[in-house]
Amino acid sequence: MAKVYVVGTMDTKGPELRYAAERVRAAGAEPVLVDVGTQGTGIGADVAASVVATHHPEGSSAVLGLTDRGKAVSAMARALSRYLASRDDIGAVLGLGGTGNTALVTEAMRTLPIGTPKLMVSTVASGNTAPYVGPNDLTMMYSVVDIAGLNAISRRVIGNAAHAAAGMALTATPASGADKPGLGMTMFGVTTQCVTMVREALEATHEVYTFHATGTGGQSMEKLADSGLVTGLIDVTTTEVPDLLVGGVFPATEDRFGAVIRTRLPYVGSVGAVDMVNFGARDSVPSQFQDRQFHVHNAQVTLMRTTPAENRRIGEFIVSRLNRMAGPVRFLLPLRGVSAIDAPGQPFHDPEADRVLFDAIRSGWQAAPNRQLLGLDLHINDPEFAAALVANFRDLSPS
Repeated sequence: MAKVYVVGTMDTKGPELRYAAERVRAAGAEPVLVDVGTQGTGIGADVAASVVATHHPEGSSAVLGLTDRGKAVSAMARALSRYLASRDDIGAVLGLGGTGNTALVTEAMRTLPIGTPKLMVSTVASGNTAPYVGPNDLTMMYSVVDIAGLNAISRRVIGNAAHAAAGMALTATPASGADKPGLGMTMFGVTTQCVTMVREALEATHEVYTFHATGTGGQSMEKLADSGLVTGLIDVTTTEVPDLLVGGVFPATEDRFGAVIRTRLPYVGSVGAVDMVNFGARDSVPSQFQDRQFHVHNAQVTLMRTTPAENRRIGEFIVSRLNRMAGPVRFLLPLRGVSAIDAPGQPFHDPEADRVLFDAIRSGWQAAPNRQLLGLDLHINDPEFAAALVANFRDLSPS
């Protein structure tokens, strides 16, 4: 039977963690109490902190007994991630703690596949939870009172969380035999026409998951890839790369495209909306950019046109990742414009800036049998460009 892994620091949260395990058992599931205390002094766990620490790549000495608490927490998080990855009986993971344990446990939770239940009872769950959750199906429950002793409030909150975790472990959602292969796609408002045409062409054969390229959107798509929940990607809109490199509000992480490198999934990509860096309201744009070209999309979104120099960096970043992809890859360049506002008569139309982008990708491209780079004399929102994306994907993934 799938088990509920109850995770926390036994040296400071022992009674609370034991209570959570008791409630999991009372709900009919089997708990596994895991200690992640960095001093290794907790007692009564099913899995001692010393056992978890051995999963660190450098051994337990890299985790336990460190005087720098921040380094110790980070090291234990890495060890816990590898420990959980070694288990094949996880029905749910339940964490309890304050700021330190929340950071530790949720870091490990984020490495688990989408669909594995993850529930964190935390003193910081009523604030900004984005750093803890990221692009994952991780549930945060506010503890209301500090997790520092059992009382009428903490028992109710911890008990509810334990019962929820037990319920998720005991009643896993079955896969449907009618499910079609999953396909991830990235979209932005200025590439919507293209993505809509591609989606309509493929939704008869694929379950199409579209992600708004707002930083977290791209991460979420790649998390599905890492979790084995998609069979391929059509990455039309890579606008998160400019925000990462120039300083916009919807940045990718340095791991953008990493899931494709790791999984070798069929990948068809393009440079949708890399002509822009995203900011909030016009008065929120950093002062160093005040002399740049802007387009006010709406009261809360201001777009800044990328320069040729920035486009060179963007192209170099993208092609460096494409060259590391060992699976089937097609990358399509829309030579007449990369977004709805990068077309003749539109505010961001700049053929020279686009040329620098395309040249950077072409010059950095490393030819390989599994990869093809295609330049098409089309705009990204032309029906023919959408058809080319579909045709190339079908070539790579006939199913």
